Amino acid sequence: MTSAPASGPRPGSDDGPAAPVPPATPQGGPDADRAVGVGPWEGEWPAGGHWDPELLRAGDRRNVADHYRYWSLEAIVADLDTRRHPFHVAIENWQHDLNIGTVVRTANAFNAAGVHVIGRRRWNRRGAMVTDRYLHVHHHPTVADFVAWARAEGLAVIGVDIFPDSVPLETHDLPERCVLVFGQEGPGLSEEVHAAAEATLSIAQFGSTRSINAGVAAGIAMHAWIRRHAFGQHP
Repeated sequence: MTSAPASGPRPGSDDGPAAPVPPATPQGGPDADRAVGVGPWEGEWPAGGHWDPELLRAGDRRNVADHYRYWSLEAIVADLDTRRHPFHVAIENWQHDLNIGTVVRTANAFNAAGVHVIGRRRWNRRGAMVTDRYLHVHHHPTVADFVAWARAEGLAVIGVDIFPDSVPLETHDLPERCVLVFGQEGPGLSEEVHAAAEATLSIAQFGSTRSINAGVAAGIAMHAWIRRHAFGQHP
């Protein structure tokens, strides 16, 4: 298939502890003190294959964690691959759902093993804020194709939506190896996914609306997995 780490040597590096990262260099203008990222590397360049020469030369303005400053894209992905969590995320995309970018960005934040788009291949990447470059994003043209893949990988298919047989996410013990599946905004989870799911979970709500945004629901569900399996909290 195709957290902030502890201090000390980074996985994949061959030169001991990562070199210190200089502070961001203001570029002028009224927002200069709020410059994003860091400027060109000051002093002798560090040794190691994970550094990106162009970023060392010009500065690194990407939205990446500080310990990844000046690393090449390929090196960051390789390092994340050594620490991926064993859950996947899938979202149905029959009508070009605009929430997919948000789901992808959140999956990156929680270092999911992969993101799966079911239905249309094309999706709006704007909301992902280029975080899809650091993830493994897969496409499944049909629900049947997706379900066959999940079963071959030994992953429990867990739907997240409101159905008569849904059980509360808050009290459900999420399996460690699973794929959390979300429907698109409006129609919600398809009946085909609902039928294939080992369980369908709902999120407790206390206001007047019947449902919440699909991108928000995905973030809540992913964090529930993190609390259970990264922090050992039991429902």
